[in-house]
Amino acid sequence: MDETLYDLAVRVGQVLKAHRLQLVTAESCTGGWVGEAITMVPGSSEWYERGFITYTNTAKMDMLGVLATTLATHGAVSEQTVKEMVAGALEHSPGDVAVSVSGVAGPGGGTPQKPVGTVCFSWALRDGSLATATHHFSGDREQVRRQAVVRALEGVLSLVPG
Repeated sequence: MDETLYDLAVRVGQVLKAHRLQLVTAESCTGGWVGEAITMVPGSSEWYERGFITYTNTAKMDMLGVLATTLATHGAVSEQTVKEMVAGALEHSPGDVAVSVSGVAGPGGGTPQKPVGTVCFSWALRDGSLATATHHFSGDREQVRRQAVVRALEGVLSLVPG
């Protein structure tokens, strides 16, 4: 068990539980790792509603309603796409808070515009609050993905007061 991820997930759970909020995740490059970190915490079913693992563009469109034009224009790794992913996660669930992640974990797949380690995030509350960010992480595939999980959870803590 990764103690850092576990402690962060516990903090997320405490905040969400205190506000009686349910979290939804929409993950691409992390492949469910955010959900895994959350469900390591006993009792997480009180504050974790569901997770969407949408690794392909087709899955992003089918499960979350990401527009084909967004993917064609901006690519899967873009703030535009993660905004649509987070909106779709809330639309297709009863959750109150959502986080979405899409990136280039490597070792291949990077471009000069979006090198390996580029990860885009979006966080949203059902009330309309929204935040997005793009980060450039270093390291191998596992390190990039782990850093993305940490940032995803930290973003939930930043979005939800308390």
